[in-house]
Amino acid sequence: MTNKLIKIFNLMLMGANGFNIKPFPSPTTKPVNSPFMKIGDQVGTNDSKYNYYGSRTGIFDPSKSNSKQIDDPFIIQGKSLRTWSYRSPYVEQVQVELKTDGRPLDSDIELWQGPDNTPCKMRVYLENGKIRPFNVILETPRGPNTIAIRNIGQVEFPITARVSANNIDNPSAECLSSFTVIQGGALRTYPFSPVVDSVQVLLKTDGRPLNSRIELLQGPNNNKQVIELYTEDGCDRPFFCIINTPGSGNVIRIVNTAPIEFPLYSSVVPNSINHDISYEAKISGDVFMEGPFVY
Repeated sequence: MTNKLIKIFNLMLMGANGFNIKPFPSPTTKPVNSPFMKIGDQVGTNDSKYNYYGSRTGIFDPSKSNSKQIDDPFIIQGKSLRTWSYRSPYVEQVQVELKTDGRPLDSDIELWQGPDNTPCKMRVYLENGKIRPFNVILETPRGPNTIAIRNIGQVEFPITARVSANNIDNPSAECLSSFTVIQGGALRTYPFSPVVDSVQVLLKTDGRPLNSRIELLQGPNNNKQVIELYTEDGCDRPFFCIINTPGSGNVIRIVNTAPIEFPLYSSVVPNSINHDISYEAKISGDVFMEGPFVY
């Protein structure tokens, strides 16, 4: 009906003289494309062209990637939170490194697995995040898993965090064979020589929850580093970290904060030795003596 009316109107215009009027074009039907959805790249998909780092090559190669990798260090400002998610179940361990530019560090580290499920969490305090950075290995079996790091310090105290699933430090054979039992409510101390630059700390249970407090002391009641740890299964998710112990008088103190029904197994051994340390007394500066000196 519409096409017939347009033809009649065009014939009337053709009969009119003195008017330069163009006829109306007849409507044409244009093909309509079917709607489509564009899905962006996802980290940790099950597609074979992706790996759990988000690399489309199938093999993680930092030299061939132009974008910022997921395991690069990030700055977390005070009172802020950052998360790292791993969807692939093949990621069974991740290494978390925290440090500062010399200021104190106060942060919470949590492992999320599913909604409202936190199988592992810890509170970390460092007196100096540059001299004694924090280095811990988190067990992440049965993905997907998310690592959440919250800087609970002030705005003036940012921290640098790095979470990686590559080149993870593992406990030595000596550490795996040097376990001692710490009953619930008890504590144990491990003193170290000044030549020890860092130590390995490994805690586990027989499948029960793990609650402990790990302290690095240098002098009487002088805490250089404090870790408050909770793990819902100390056998499935043992705790392993490397603590820097520069200087002399370093003591590792481990307190089992759980009841007596929940013992834990601890192993603390040296990780690196500094053979160039000198035991000679060093006097720096000028010394002035006034008055007679009598033997």
